[in-house]
Amino acid sequence: MRWLTPLALSVAAACAQPSAVPASPPGARAEPDIRVGVTVGVAEVAVGGSGSVVAYSHGEAVLQGNTRMSVDGRALRTDRGERFERLTFLNQSPGRFVTVGDRAYRGAIEVFNRDGALTVVNELKLEDYLAGVVAVEMGSRTERERAALEAQAIVARTYALKNMGKFRTAGFDLRAGVSDQAYGGQRAETPLAREAVRSTAGQVLTYQGRLISPFYHSTCGGRTASPEESFRTVTPVPYLRPVSDDRGAGSYCDISPRFRWTESWDGPTLAGILRRTVPRTLGIRADDLGDIRGVSVRRRGPSGRVLEAGIEVAGGTVPVFGPDIRSVFATPEGQLLRSTVFELRVESGTNGMTRVVAEGGGSGHGVGLCQWGAIGRARDGHSAANIATTYFPGTRIERWY
Repeated sequence: MRWLTPLALSVAAACAQPSAVPASPPGARAEPDIRVGVTVGVAEVAVGGSGSVVAYSHGEAVLQGNTRMSVDGRALRTDRGERFERLTFLNQSPGRFVTVGDRAYRGAIEVFNRDGALTVVNELKLEDYLAGVVAVEMGSRTERERAALEAQAIVARTYALKNMGKFRTAGFDLRAGVSDQAYGGQRAETPLAREAVRSTAGQVLTYQGRLISPFYHSTCGGRTASPEESFRTVTPVPYLRPVSDDRGAGSYCDISPRFRWTESWDGPTLAGILRRTVPRTLGIRADDLGDIRGVSVRRRGPSGRVLEAGIEVAGGTVPVFGPDIRSVFATPEGQLLRSTVFELRVESGTNGMTRVVAEGGGSGHGVGLCQWGAIGRARDGHSAANIATTYFPGTRIERWY
């Protein structure tokens, strides 16, 4: 990798164009670097590692060893009192890595002040990044399940390339969390995840010669979703449509611990949750809800997911649509409802709802690759290419670099 000075790194990130791919034949492109926002908006951070860790400012080595930083006006302030605009950390010892807190990262770590808080960015080669994604997204797997890891690598690589520069104004490409792709750095990697990335190097999913916009989730519950069932702003495309996970005797994803689930609330608990979640999610004042008398499923989508639920109040029914249902009908522990694949059973008394039970299936938004379905298909002997193109119908796998 060609390491840039912090200023050059910042300019490169700012100039990156989201979803831009060079117009050259497959295989002729070079593997890109990626900038991952691993920590954003914190007051202080500790960076270091074993071996020779050196910090650079404007290309000049200025610090060595472990460093704790905080914000001092528009600058970084170290625990030794030095002030810098930004710092880039490299570990110059072979086989050693830079650490941020208790996590180790390949490549370089850059720290800078943005809007009065610290942003920490890991810049590294895309294939190294993917090894830290696949291992976290798919967990500890066996050789028998290798094809699922390879399919995840192809999908994750496609996502990264399609969304390169998504947060360019913030100084990085993608976030390290589940809002983009879960990324755990070097210590999260497993040998099988690295091999899955290596064996699919450069491979992506395309539709009519263009990178697709891929989605993936934990467990579809028997059938994946169309984007309009789960998202507000995703345009329907031919390769994002419901796909059956039926394997003849059950579903490929029925091995998931979240394949079937039950959530229950007593009436007063659910009413209290709705009084908190409806204003936050729908913008309706809690006072305008009045007496909450019941809840219901009003409409379903092509995959069977709930497209519209209703909250019955004194003045009528408050509709809750697909993208908001999991947030509004939060669990008693404050978590999102696992999915919108569910049946409602409502028990009522003289004072309204006494108990509500949701019997459901799956976990996540349901669009695109079903990760547990991929594992089930791999166990049944499906190839990575078959798994990936099954969940994204009409797509092809191409070597992008």
